[in-house]
Amino acid sequence: MIQRAQGHLPTHSYGVEPPVLPEVTHDAVVVVPGIMGSELLDTSTGDVVWGLANSRWLTRAWLTRSGLAPLRLTPDELAGHYGRVVAPRLLRTPVWSPFLNGFEPYHKLLRTIGNTVAHPEAVLTFPYDWRLPVAAHARALATAAREHLTRWRAHPAQAAARAHAVDQREARLVFIAHSMGGLVTRAALSLGGDGDLADDTRGVMTLGTPYQGSVVAANILNAVQGAPIPLPHGRLAAAAATMPGVHDLLPRFLCLEEDDTVRRLTPADVADLGGDKDLFQASQEFFETLARDPLPGLRPVAGVGQATVQSMRLVSGVVHASEYCFRADGDGELKRDAHGRPLRFPGKGDGTVHRPSASPARNTQNISAQHGALASGSQAQVAVSSFLLEDDHLGQEQADRVLGLQVPDYVRAAAKWDLSVTGTDDPAGVTCSVSAVDSEYSRTARVQTDGDDRLRATVSVPDTGLYRVTVAADHSPPLTQLVFAGPDGTRFLDE
Repeated sequence: MIQRAQGHLPTHSYGVEPPVLPEVTHDAVVVVPGIMGSELLDTSTGDVVWGLANSRWLTRAWLTRSGLAPLRLTPDELAGHYGRVVAPRLLRTPVWSPFLNGFEPYHKLLRTIGNTVAHPEAVLTFPYDWRLPVAAHARALATAAREHLTRWRAHPAQAAARAHAVDQREARLVFIAHSMGGLVTRAALSLGGDGDLADDTRGVMTLGTPYQGSVVAANILNAVQGAPIPLPHGRLAAAAATMPGVHDLLPRFLCLEEDDTVRRLTPADVADLGGDKDLFQASQEFFETLARDPLPGLRPVAGVGQATVQSMRLVSGVVHASEYCFRADGDGELKRDAHGRPLRFPGKGDGTVHRPSASPARNTQNISAQHGALASGSQAQVAVSSFLLEDDHLGQEQADRVLGLQVPDYVRAAAKWDLSVTGTDDPAGVTCSVSAVDSEYSRTARVQTDGDDRLRATVSVPDTGLYRVTVAADHSPPLTQLVFAGPDGTRFLDE
C-alpha cells in the first residue's frame, strides 16, 4: 500500500487536483516495412503469394517447383508495367526465407506507436511490393504521406494534442522504417515529386536499413551456381534474379577482395555471380541520385553483436563471403599494412546488414538484435517511443556484454543441429528455448561452454515447420531467430 506524506501536498482552490495527461506526440506517423515485410497478393489469381506462415504454405513455397513462381517478375513487370501483384497490408505472421532467415510481424512496433500517438488515425502503414525497385515506390509513398498528414492535421485529436505541445506547432510527419523501408522512405523524400515533403517531416528513424547494401544479397543471387546448398536457397536465387528489389540491396561499398586490392562490385561481377547486370546498373544510377539528399532529422538504429558477412571473394563465379570488412581513408585510399596488404577489420551487425551500412550518421543507436526481429525487440520499442516523443536522449549505448545468436536458417526435421550463443562463455543465467510458431511444441535447449567466448547447444525439432529460437540472459535483452525445418532429402515435393 502506498501512503502519502502528510502536510506537504499543495491544495487547489477548486478542490480537485488536475489530471496527469498521457505523454503523446501530435505528429503523424508513417510505418514503412522492410523487404518481405508486406503481404503480397496475386491479383490474377486472388492468391496470397507471400505472408502465410503455416508449415504447409512454407513447404509448398520453398520445396515445390511452382511454389515461388508467382513471385518471379514477368517480362511486363520488368518493363515497368506493375500491378499484377499488390501489397494489401503489413506482414501479420512470422515468415522465413533462405539467407535472410526469419521475419517477425510488426505487431509490437505498431502497438508501441499506437500507445505514443494522440489517436489511432495518426498512424499510416505503407505496405509495398518489395520485389520491385525502390524507385517504383517513391511517388506512391510521397503521395500517401502527404494525404495522411493533411487528414491528420484536420482531425480533432490533432488539435487537442497540439494545444498541449510546448511549441504548439502544426503536426509534421515522422517515418519509422525497417530495413528496405528506409531506402523507400529516402526515395520518397528525395524523388517523390513533393518538394515540400522533407520540410514537413520532423524526422526519420530507420531500423537496420542497408544504406550501402549487404553482402547477403550477393549470397542470395549466387545460390544457383555456388556450392551445394539446400533446395530452398536455390529456389530463392532463381526468383531473386528477376527482382530489382534484391539488386537494390547489393553492396555498394568496398567489399570485393581481388589479389592485393579491394573494390566495389561492377555490373559484370553481378552477372558472374548470378544476378542481372542491367538491374544492378539501374540500381547504381538510382542510388547516385539519392546520395545528395540526406534524410531530414535522421536517427538510424543498427543491430550489433551478430555475426554478419561484409566482404567477399568471387572465384569462378562463386561467392565466398567473410565476416570482416575493409576501410578507406578520407581520400578514398584503402588502409593497408606495412607489406601493402589490405587491412581486415573485424565487425558485426544484425546478421544481414553490417553495422557501417546501417549507420550513416553519428547519432546511430546500436541495439542487440537479429535483422528480422530488429523492429519487434524491446530495445527498439524504447528507441521508437523516445523518438516519437522528441526525446533526444536515448540513453547509453549497449553495454560491453552483448550476446549474439547464430542459428542455421534451414534444418532437417528430426535431425540434430547446433546453435551457438556468442559474447559469453558462461552458461549461468543464459536460457535457450525452441518453440514451434504454429503449434504448442516447445522445449528448452541446454547450453554449454564451447570455448572462444561462446556457448553451444545441440537440438532437434520433431516435424517440418517454422520454429523460433529464443535466448535470454540476465545481462542482455532476449534474442530471437526463426529457423525453417524441411523434410529429409533435397528433391522437390510433389505438387
